[in-house]
Parts: sequence; C-alpha cells; structure tokens
Amino acid sequence: MTDRSDGPIGRLPEHLLVEIFVHVPVCEWVQIACVNKQWASIFQGDSLWQTAIARNWPSAGLRKRWPGPIPRGSARRRFQALYVSENLVPSGGEIDELVGHTYLYLKEQLEHPAMPPSSILHGTIIDQFIACGKTGEKAHDLASKIWLAVIDGLEENQQTFLLLKHLAREGEIIQGTMAGV
Repeated sequence: MTDRSDGPIGRLPEHLLVEIFVHVPVCEWVQIACVNKQWASIFQGDSLWQTAIARNWPSAGLRKRWPGPIPRGSARRRFQALYVSENLVPSGGEIDELVGHTYLYLKEQLEHPAMPPSSILHGTIIDQFIACGKTGEKAHDLASKIWLAVIDGLEENQQTFLLLKHLAREGEIIQGTMAGV
C-alpha cells in the first residue's frame, strides 16, 4: 500500500486541509479521518471543529457559558451539540446549543452502566433549562423533546430493550408511590 501523504494533497498545509474538509458533507468525515494519520489527527484536534462551527453557526462563538451541570466541552463536542440541535431535536427553527449538549448528556447517561434514576436525569435537565432562563413550561417541553429524540435514536438491540424495560419499571414504581400518597 502506498502512503497517500506523498501525493499533492498530502503536502497541503493543515489549514488548507481544514478548509477543504469543512466543505465536505459531515456524513463523510469518518471516512476522511481514516485516510491517513495526518488527516486523523486533524479530526482529533480543535482547529477543524472550530472552523466548522464558525462556518455553520457563526453566532455560536458569541454565546456565553451557562450555569449548571451540563458543560459546553471541547470544540468537537460543541459541533456535535449544534448539529444535534439543528438536525435531531426540533426547536422551532431555533438552534440552541444547550439543547444539543443536553441531548448528548442524556444519551451518555442512558448508556452508562450505573445510570441514575430517570427522574433525577429529567429533573437535572429541567433545572438546567430553568437556570438558563427558560420558563418551567418551556423547560418541561424541551426535556420531553430531548428524551424522545434520544430514545428514537437508540439502536434496536438487547441493550435498548433492557434500558426501556428499566425505564418502564421506574415509571411503575413512581406511579405506585403516587397512588399510595
């Protein structure tokens, strides 16, 4: 196998490769990152992600940090959150980075072996939105949309079945507790 870095594209400086990559559809980025070590390192660094954020969501750089347990994270995570907000969680045409970060946070928590109770996760999400100035009603609405988007995006496998079964049991326990009150 020949080393592709010997070709003319392989000799381009990193900043030009970044400019090329941000014009390629996101769905092809994983394949591009597998071409060679140099390209993989570009996708692991922050420069590509910061450039992609600036290109796709120019006002994202102006947003301030928010209070609460859900952090902004690296440029790559911010890109993922903005992408999720725009493409996976409908927010009435508004791109809300916090919605994307919350989606990623919830997805990670549901994949964690020692997942906290869903009521705590739901409360954390609602509290996060309220701390950022959303009304209680809007916070509940966004939390529900995020839960649905995360669950909708899960693969249909044994692990997902067990997760949904666990969540259903939690709901039964809560309903049983509420009925006894």
